[in-house]
Amino acid sequence: MIVLTSAGLNIDDRSLERVVDRVFFKAIDLLGGLRRLAEYRTLTWLPSLARAAFVIVLREEYLKTEDEIAQFVGLTRNTVRNILRADPDAAIYKIEHLDELSEEEKRELKVHTAGGIAKLAYKLVKDGQESKTLLDFCHDMAKEAVQAAQCESPWAYLVLKHTKGIDYPITAPDVLKERLAGLTIKGKSAEEVVEGLFYPIKNPAQLLKEIKEYVESSE
Repeated sequence: MIVLTSAGLNIDDRSLERVVDRVFFKAIDLLGGLRRLAEYRTLTWLPSLARAAFVIVLREEYLKTEDEIAQFVGLTRNTVRNILRADPDAAIYKIEHLDELSEEEKRELKVHTAGGIAKLAYKLVKDGQESKTLLDFCHDMAKEAVQAAQCESPWAYLVLKHTKGIDYPITAPDVLKERLAGLTIKGKSAEEVVEGLFYPIKNPAQLLKEIKEYVESSE
């Protein structure tokens, strides 16, 4: 059971959970997605992943001690220490060789492996490599919002439509030029616009913001 008691720790619960959510979903991506977890009957890993995500974020973002983290998450100090010391490379190796493991060994891949996966997921998120599941969801929600509001900027809807499934972070304009070829954004070719953006672009919301700021500054 995850206790999650922030009493005396001076933590903004909402901000903490926002980062933990991102790390958790990135960890699921690293494991091959929920479908693969279901295929291997390893959905019992999810609580371990959630705990590990909290442990890693509390240490890296809030610099909490092992004792403070143990109290917050409801784990023993020794378990917290094992999570913090977990080797991401070893965890990934185990995940990549799941087919070679017995059912009992798969069930035992909990604390240490979850810690390694959570550590790697945290690093990737901080590097701008968000969960594709979350990005796709945000992309679809943004597109629906623009469409439902009958936005005066139809280019925003078209940009979201043509960039669905693109990999973030976007570090150079080439992929956007290919996806947006032929589009016009407020009288400018999309190819010209994306050349003037600041990279890397980490998510769909930032992409729209960068485009909006560029075209407004060019008017």
